[in-house]
Amino acid sequence: MEYQEAKDKFISTWGSLGTLWGINKAMAQIQSLLFISTKALSMEEIMEELKISRGNTSMNLRQLMDWGIVTKELIPGERKEFFTTEKDVQELARHIAKERSRREIKPVIKILKEVSSIKDDGTEKTKELIKQTKALYDLAETADAMMNKIVNQEQNWITKSLLKLIK
Repeated sequence: MEYQEAKDKFISTWGSLGTLWGINKAMAQIQSLLFISTKALSMEEIMEELKISRGNTSMNLRQLMDWGIVTKELIPGERKEFFTTEKDVQELARHIAKERSRREIKPVIKILKEVSSIKDDGTEKTKELIKQTKALYDLAETADAMMNKIVNQEQNWITKSLLKLIK
């Protein structure tokens, strides 16, 4: 396989996998292009490489910056904005895990806490609702706490965490 074919295959595959970590295909493709790039890329370079519109590129770059995995890079003498991404795979995974917790898990935990804390009117259906949502709340809270502990480890957090689980 030649470079261009391998590059296209990587970007396409990473784009398809993007939905697994909570982002759309174009967003994942932009991140993957930046990930394998040897230099910061302008919006125009990203648009041309991925064959996507300016609006789509702009919107997804903003979202990637909100996630904390893409940053603007100033290049002296250039008027264009250039973008780069985190190159350390484990640090990238930390950013994604933190953001997914903030966007997805924490709001669910909040709702489960509210629902499981309703007034018990003594009926069987209310007791069952409280029991089951409390169980889900406890599970989600524990899972989030474990994820936060893993994410807040120093460098090589994935490796260290997996080793701790195996031992």
